[in-house]
Amino acid sequence: MTTSAPVPGLEPDPVLGPVHKSVPPALWGRRSSEVAAERHPVGVFATPLLVLDRAASDANVATLTAWAAERGMQLAPHGKTTMAPELWRRLLDAGCWGLTLATPWQAQVARAVGVDRILIANEVVDPVGAAWIASELDAHPELELACWVDSAESVAVLAATAGERPLDVLVELGDAGGRTGARGVEAALAVADAAAASPRVRLRGVAGYEGSYGSDRRPGTVARVRGYLRELAALADTVLTAHDVADPIVSAGGSTWFDLVAEELAPLADRARIVLRSGAFQAHDDVFYAHTAGLPLAPALTVIARVVSRPEPGLAVLDAGKRDAPYDYDPPVVLGSADGRALPGARVVALNDQHAHLALPADAALAVGEVVLLGVSHPCGAFDRWRLVPEVDDARGPDPRVVGFLQTVF
Repeated sequence: MTTSAPVPGLEPDPVLGPVHKSVPPALWGRRSSEVAAERHPVGVFATPLLVLDRAASDANVATLTAWAAERGMQLAPHGKTTMAPELWRRLLDAGCWGLTLATPWQAQVARAVGVDRILIANEVVDPVGAAWIASELDAHPELELACWVDSAESVAVLAATAGERPLDVLVELGDAGGRTGARGVEAALAVADAAAASPRVRLRGVAGYEGSYGSDRRPGTVARVRGYLRELAALADTVLTAHDVADPIVSAGGSTWFDLVAEELAPLADRARIVLRSGAFQAHDDVFYAHTAGLPLAPALTVIARVVSRPEPGLAVLDAGKRDAPYDYDPPVVLGSADGRALPGARVVALNDQHAHLALPADAALAVGEVVLLGVSHPCGAFDRWRLVPEVDDARGPDPRVVGFLQTVF
């Protein structure tokens, strides 16, 4: 990341205040760096509270960057997971090749904080977004930016922009019933031909997302994912043979299928840059990715919640709900009490906007006011609920201390 001018709405060292959920009034009016330097215990903060374990997150980054380097692959982690510029900086400082974003707006945020190599893993058919890409490329010779195309129409939108530098594109391969992407190699090759024929567009390679085939490790799912990746590799081979592609890129998602991506795309490493786009690994989780990633990653996110009611013998109601924790893949999981006690049999069975329903044995010793730790599933849905995420030194230890704050931009 290059040094950039101050970004409106994103103070480099924000003053804490009531807009920052769960920051106590006693700390309002003070710079976040000052508060972090004092290493307050998390108990000083209100509940509910989402925290990120800095050591766990840093270890995850080190693990995956080393894994990719050993296999001759490069990383452009998906920044949409966190939308936290400080976490983006750590990825790039750790040696990641670039950053992936999902939309032109997200890419604009990345540019505002100095990211110089960006993949937009999406078709850009909004003329406003396409025009911004063209103008940004012309204004900044150091910028590398590529987006996906999956049809002649998506190529035409980019080709209609005005500018000097061509717009780099990767042809996206999809699958019937899936999301975006040309359906089949033949259709994708036609898109590649259209891109190569346009003087305003520069063909840079191919891309795909194998995660739409599933995440479980059943033989049928593995076979479908492997088959798709082989089709992507075949597309890349044909495109690179048919066209003169400068510094070609072959990109896949990763996340739950690191191993298969490496196995199936590795034969292309001497002809193209193999780029993985997984962003979840930096935070990881306790459920979805914990069961599927296949790498020694640690869950770095914890939700701290408090019992607000014990209205029935087998029910505890917590003060964390849909506004505080992700629930799109799975509900949060109970890790135990904040004082280190296990809570056998306790599980989240329902979420409201501001409450979690915790089913537990009728004789469970969990009183109103006690604090419970929750793990999350799918970190991509966690950060967007928090404008400011405290970082702690040991989220699940006996005395977690706040050592930093992460601003998010959603």
